[in-house]
Amino acid sequence: MDDGNTTSAGRESGTGHAAGAPAHPSLEEACQALVSTGSYVMTPDAVSQCLGVERGGWAWFARHWDELALDTYAAQTGTRRLRRYGHFSLSRAGDIVVRPHVAFVQPQESNPLYVEVDRHFEPLTDAFVAEPVLTSLIRMLGQVAACLDDADEWNVKVHPFRVMAEADGEGQPTPEGRHRDGVTLVTSLLIDRVNAAGGESTVYDLDGAALMSTTLSRPGALLLGDDRATLHGVSPIRPLDASLPAYRDVLVTTLTPR
Repeated sequence: MDDGNTTSAGRESGTGHAAGAPAHPSLEEACQALVSTGSYVMTPDAVSQCLGVERGGWAWFARHWDELALDTYAAQTGTRRLRRYGHFSLSRAGDIVVRPHVAFVQPQESNPLYVEVDRHFEPLTDAFVAEPVLTSLIRMLGQVAACLDDADEWNVKVHPFRVMAEADGEGQPTPEGRHRDGVTLVTSLLIDRVNAAGGESTVYDLDGAALMSTTLSRPGALLLGDDRATLHGVSPIRPLDASLPAYRDVLVTTLTPR
């Protein structure tokens, strides 16, 4: 992941995120909800339409989750989690640039477990970076983020996660509990769930009152949150069939003005 490389999609007419209402009705609805309540869930059908993902596209994209690496920091708390990490910039015109791979650091008043701790994760694979689904997703989220803040360029941080659970213990998607990420827009895209019960996502106001709860159950379901105005957390997962392992795959993407 070298500095200055633009993804294979490059610049496309109509894919920027200049200020104004997004063209797709689902994005307009998402923006209205984020501004008024701070959170919104896009259905898999709406996300697929916005991204141009065909019926089998999510299964193809999901193969990258079999190439994640152990999260040694989560392991210190007993959480079995795999992940990678990538950093991009997104211009107002829709240009996506891969940024240098450095430590991931969350700011003060965000994640209580890892505030201002340098965490070093394996980078996204070249194949992951080149995925058209990822390119389309980043651009779409840029349109949504533009409803929350006016920025010429966005910092985009991409975190594919797999949280695992077996009969002898739960899997903790958010071992830090309810928290903020210290960004503008925080999103969670469900990629897959296998033999997993639980994993309910809850969004709270800054005083801790629950605003909404949802269980992302179908690939392509997307939870959006205004991270400046809300907290979020996910309940543990456990196996439906105790004789088999369970896992939950998500893609967490955040945007902050650069």
